[in-house]
Amino acid sequence: MLSKEEIVRFHEQGYLVFERLIRGEKLAYYKGVFDELVERGCQLDEEIPHWTLELDADRKPIPGLLHKVQGVCVVEPRVLELAREPELLDRVEALLGPNLDVFGTKFFPKLPHGGSSTHWHQDNFYFHTESDQIISCGIYLEDSDLENGCLCVVPGSHREGIADHERDPTTHGSWTQVDEARAVDLVMPAGTVALFSANLLHGARDNHSERTRYSTAWHYLPGESNPEKFPRGKYKDRHLVRGV
Repeated sequence: MLSKEEIVRFHEQGYLVFERLIRGEKLAYYKGVFDELVERGCQLDEEIPHWTLELDADRKPIPGLLHKVQGVCVVEPRVLELAREPELLDRVEALLGPNLDVFGTKFFPKLPHGGSSTHWHQDNFYFHTESDQIISCGIYLEDSDLENGCLCVVPGSHREGIADHERDPTTHGSWTQVDEARAVDLVMPAGTVALFSANLLHGARDNHSERTRYSTAWHYLPGESNPEKFPRGKYKDRHLVRGV
């Protein structure tokens, strides 16, 4: 499902974008599943396992303002259907082979007027590896642009090693600094899929619009790969999606 040119581009640039790969009734179905998760999140007064809220200026969770559902395929198994979509897995298989697992599943609703997801980082920083056999995947269920916080990447940065990251005391996670002149904003219509190396520097701007910007993300790896932090059969948010 990938051309030779696309495979070369992935290895050189570190990412590929497939516009409107999920569309029509499928897109509407998955959007409805995430609507249900947002409705549940809006009822939370405090954070609970898997569910985090946006933070105020004092780093206190804001009741009803959902930031992320971590382990979303554990919380809502219907989301795993999306990770197993054949059009998506065919493309991943061309890069990683026929036996595929997914792990680290998450949902960012990016709610209006300040919804956030992740600032500049490399996924493999969190995984304590530089493996080129982990491919991250972001799926954008709604139109994603500069106003509501689209994905940003630094092309070619996956070949430069893991940068130093620092804990950000004002928000969730640890982030690094990049040369913004090298960054590319990926404006994408609803249903678009971005595949990128887990070594690629990437992030997303905050949502300053009146719209939501639903996205879900996870990481594919060969089924035979067994990172210490995510062992097959033991790590709850690791799932077989193709092959054995």
